[in-house]
Amino acid sequence: MRLAARTARWMMLGGNLVVLATVSVSLAQAETPSVKVTPVVDSSIAAYVPKSGVSGGIAIAGSDTMQPIIAKVASAFRLWQPKITVAVQGGGSYSALGQFLQDQPTIRRGDANPKGHLVTGHVGLLASSRPLNSDERKDFRSRYGFDVTEVPIALDAIAIYVNHQNPIQGLTLEQVDAIFGQSRKRGAAADIEMWGQLGLQDGWESQPIRLYGRDKRSGTRSFFVHTALLDGELKGTLHESPGTAMEILDLSRDTVGIGYAGIGFQASTVRILPIAEKAGSPFVFPTAETAVDGSYPLARPLYLYAKRSPKGELDADVAEFLKFVNSREGQETIAKAGVFPLSASQVTTNLQALVGSPMSASTLTSSTR
Repeated sequence: MRLAARTARWMMLGGNLVVLATVSVSLAQAETPSVKVTPVVDSSIAAYVPKSGVSGGIAIAGSDTMQPIIAKVASAFRLWQPKITVAVQGGGSYSALGQFLQDQPTIRRGDANPKGHLVTGHVGLLASSRPLNSDERKDFRSRYGFDVTEVPIALDAIAIYVNHQNPIQGLTLEQVDAIFGQSRKRGAAADIEMWGQLGLQDGWESQPIRLYGRDKRSGTRSFFVHTALLDGELKGTLHESPGTAMEILDLSRDTVGIGYAGIGFQASTVRILPIAEKAGSPFVFPTAETAVDGSYPLARPLYLYAKRSPKGELDADVAEFLKFVNSREGQETIAKAGVFPLSASQVTTNLQALVGSPMSASTLTSSTR
């Protein structure tokens, strides 16, 4: 099967990611761009300036996709703020939202050790791989009397994964919908249930397509259904995984499997496919550039949600953690964790929201130090 595609060739010069050229090629001949290259963080984002004398314990409930990312950020943060302990728990965006609203962590220690009796006290932050909807925001306000504080911290991409032995070269969103969805809201004439329907040959014609994805507690699943399936129904044959790592392991073992998951879970045993908006459109791989410019159709922000006091203040330990996330060191840690860092303009927006006054990503005012 030969499909037209547009790919970017990349190289590293002096530690910087450089776009050399954009060319039209055959997907059968194209080399996959290095989606594993760590993106360069905008140098105009200011370095972290730790505030002295801050201590505490933060429990962060949240997305299974975000758990390894936040754990790496928390580890880097503690090098700067050893008196602030951070417990990071996953389980999915939906179940974590309940913990955040009710202020009930499942990990009871600030050092992320579930054993013992050192209680963190409350869930200070929610890590969510999707934005809260209007009903969830109203629920928060009815409980606390003020609005939840939303802070985008990174860009992610929902990637379509197949086993590394699968020769498929790319999919359109219509094909993705016909593979995973039973509603086919993107207009496909029929379900796609066999690899031969996608043009594969050499013994693949009669091979069934086995579906993998996240369970109903997952924000990744919610985003995928909304964006890729246009809020259609997933097929009942989908193998639901409680965690993304398990899903990738399943795909590693199943040569006829296909699944959707965050970009941060890459492995040599699986491949990521480029996606086209529609037939005839360029096929696009998920990279930092295509996530930022919107050309990759399944890109999304990742969020932290915080609780302000009625006076508009954050707990000192939470405020310091969010300041670190929006620093150069925090964004470099996020990039190394496998997802894409924020632009300087988004960091500026975040910092202004956190301190309640104008400032830029390149300047840390006295109110944040």
